[in-house]
Amino acid sequence: MNVKDIHNVFFVGIGGIGMSALASYFNYLGKQVVGYDRVESPITKELLKKGVSVHFEDDLNFIPESFKSIENTLVVYTPAVPNTHSQLQYFRENGFEIKKRAEVLGIITRDTFCFAVAGTHGKTTTSCILAHLLHECGMPITAFLGGISENFNSNFLLEGTEYSVVEADEFDRSFLHLSPDVACITSMDADHLDIYGNPEELKKTFGDFSKKIKSEGVLFIKNGLPLEGITFGIEDDSDYRIENITIEHGTYIFDLISPKGRLEKTRFNQPGRHNLLNGLVAFAMAVHAGCPLHRLAGAMDTFKGVQRRFSYQIKEEGLVFIDDYAHHPTEINAVFDAISEMYPLEEVTAVFQPHLFSRTQDFADDFARSLEKFTVILLLDIYPAREEPIEGVTSEWLLEKIKNPNKKLVDKSNLIQELKKTKTKILVTMGAGDIGLEVSKIKEELAYAS
Repeated sequence: MNVKDIHNVFFVGIGGIGMSALASYFNYLGKQVVGYDRVESPITKELLKKGVSVHFEDDLNFIPESFKSIENTLVVYTPAVPNTHSQLQYFRENGFEIKKRAEVLGIITRDTFCFAVAGTHGKTTTSCILAHLLHECGMPITAFLGGISENFNSNFLLEGTEYSVVEADEFDRSFLHLSPDVACITSMDADHLDIYGNPEELKKTFGDFSKKIKSEGVLFIKNGLPLEGITFGIEDDSDYRIENITIEHGTYIFDLISPKGRLEKTRFNQPGRHNLLNGLVAFAMAVHAGCPLHRLAGAMDTFKGVQRRFSYQIKEEGLVFIDDYAHHPTEINAVFDAISEMYPLEEVTAVFQPHLFSRTQDFADDFARSLEKFTVILLLDIYPAREEPIEGVTSEWLLEKIKNPNKKLVDKSNLIQELKKTKTKILVTMGAGDIGLEVSKIKEELAYAS
């Protein structure tokens, strides 16, 4: 595929965070961009503002006549869309060039110096930090991000084409379409077992990804992972490491040790040791790109965060409301640890929306152990996404496993009423489904009530 020969790009599932970044890219290049998504969202509204045509019905009539030319139309789809989708079937039956999002990313970034961020957790935050650091160092980058960077207020940044920043997504083995110059692996915890079958196969595929790095390229790995590379860690013997951590008014202050030198009293404003590790490896990748240490130190301090990644919605003396994308037990543990570190001894109400029947089934006991650490647990129904229900796998079933009496199954429509009854100072909402659409409503109601 040659991007120059493509005039029309049709996205099936354009409202996805990764898909919308690609849509913005092609729109920026002056291509005609049209897309379908199941529901309207803030992302689709933003695309409409940019001039992208978006529709919400799976109807062949929404395919423009000009897009029925096989020669100059590219169709991009996400595996989250079922094969029964009539528009996708039309393009397949008529011989159009159809590619997954990851394939297109691989093609776009092939001729750039590509930074790829991989790992079962931390990809979005790390890639957003890295894009911010490279931006602050004046690097000509294009960044395709899996979340809305608070610094750019976008999931897409185009300031040049020499360098690219992408998330290397392990779902459906998508990251094997990439051939990065510099990559990192933040974690390799069991996930997506509906795809891989077992944790060993997932780890093997991460090994396969490491072999996709160009021969002269570099791999950064979290210390302890079973792969060869430049290591990063906290208070250990890693090549890049953080030492002497203190906290002042919610800000980490620490020494950052690297092969290039030592930076004392570096500041970073994102809570949680997991975020410190994300920032550290982004720093290491930027150092490899040639960014000066002193500029990177300043840029670390000015990173604002990522929407839905430990995002403060309300931060007042009597009420703190945090929203996070956490949808895996390891991520929930990281959120709990971050809150405990920043607000020791405070009671915390956790609202959790499980994501996928298969993930809930695979990690039910781990979810229960992670959630029961919070003071109060409000559990929503499972968000199915691309899946059909699995018999016996329900939120009621998960709730029974949670060994904490302060738990309740709540309908999303009654969530705000339930939250008004709670007396805890700290509230956190978690999940990768449509719970994110409730955050602004919760914030408005609680801010008004307080």
